Amino acid sequence: MSDQVSSLFSLAHSLLTLGQDDRPIYVDDFTRLNRDVYESALNSYGKHGSTPEAEAGLCLGLLVAFNATMYDNGHKQEYIQKVLDRSFNVLPLIPASLLKVRLLTYCYGEVYEEELAKEAHSIIDSWGTFRLTEEQKEVVEELRNIEENPYFWEDIEG
Repeated sequence: MSDQVSSLFSLAHSLLTLGQDDRPIYVDDFTRLNRDVYESALNSYGKHGSTPEAEAGLCLGLLVAFNATMYDNGHKQEYIQKVLDRSFNVLPLIPASLLKVRLLTYCYGEVYEEELAKEAHSIIDSWGTFRLTEEQKEVVEELRNIEENPYFWEDIEG
C-alpha cells in the first residue's frame, strides 16, 4: 500500500506544482491530471494504514489530493472531514517528523486551528536552519503560504 500512497501524493503534488517550472500548462494535461488525482484519492479513501505512520501518510496523500483537485462528486467535503477526523486520531501517535509537519500543515490549511500550526512550528524549530532538506524547505514554505494567505469561506463586504 505504501507504493499506492506514494503514487497518490506524487500525483497530487504534480498537480499542485503544475506550471511552477515556467513550462506552459495545457488544458488536456491539466484535466487528465485532475481526473487521475481525484480517482486515485477515491480508490484510496476506504483504505487504512497498518501502522500510525502508514495511516498518517495515507491521510496526508488524501488531503493533498482533495485539496489539489477541482472535481467534486458531491461528497468531497464529507471525504475531507472524515480524513481530518482520521488525521486528528493519528497525529498524537506519530513522532515529530517531516511526515507529522506535513500532516499538521495540511490539516491546518483545512481548519485553521492555531494549535496545529504551533505544533508544526515547534517541530520545524527543532530542525534548526542549517542544511534543511528540500522536502523540509518545501513544507516550511507551504506552512508559511497557508498562514499568510488563508482562504476563509466568508463574504467580504466592501
